Amino acid sequence: MSTLQELIAQGEHVQQDFKFRIDDQKKIARTLCAFANTKGGRLLIGVKDNRKVAGCNPEEEFHMIEGAAQLFCQPEVKFTSKVWQDDFRLVLEINVEPSDLKPHKAKDDDGRWKPYVRIEDHTTAANKILENVWKEQKKLQARPEKFDDEELSILRLIREEGMITLSKLYRKANLPLRKVDRLIVLFICWDLVEMIFQSDGTFYRIKEIGE
Repeated sequence: MSTLQELIAQGEHVQQDFKFRIDDQKKIARTLCAFANTKGGRLLIGVKDNRKVAGCNPEEEFHMIEGAAQLFCQPEVKFTSKVWQDDFRLVLEINVEPSDLKPHKAKDDDGRWKPYVRIEDHTTAANKILENVWKEQKKLQARPEKFDDEELSILRLIREEGMITLSKLYRKANLPLRKVDRLIVLFICWDLVEMIFQSDGTFYRIKEIGE
């Protein structure tokens, strides 16, 4: 099995997406931003969703990606590329590294600039907690040596539940919603809590030492 076929055999996942061809620069910009904002990723152009290699014109597709990255991503998403050959068909591989400039934003269907992330094999708009985490990380606020009662109560709730959604945390915590949001953001920045993206929702759990 060739290296290309090995990649295709993985299917689409958080760090890989297939595209038959690029028809909409604004839409593919969301995927580029999502890769940059999450774990990085690989785009294979000329491959159908059913993993069949259809081939593409690499030069044309490269220009579409270049335009999407430069014109429809804020800030611009950097990428590298290579061309694979499968029999007489060509596949363009676009690679995006995790970015230090996050959040990268692209336009939604209403023309508003929004940050996007990858959740499993889907590209979706980032939630408010993650947006605030990115903002907070730029401030480099130090982790306190001691936690107050409110902070401890939220940490206990998360640990007791194992994994908990934000809505359930709202219901169980005897605190204003904005306060809960703020504490979750700080806990993530302090490396105490991690955000878990799953197909059935976004969850929060205590980050164990060594993870």
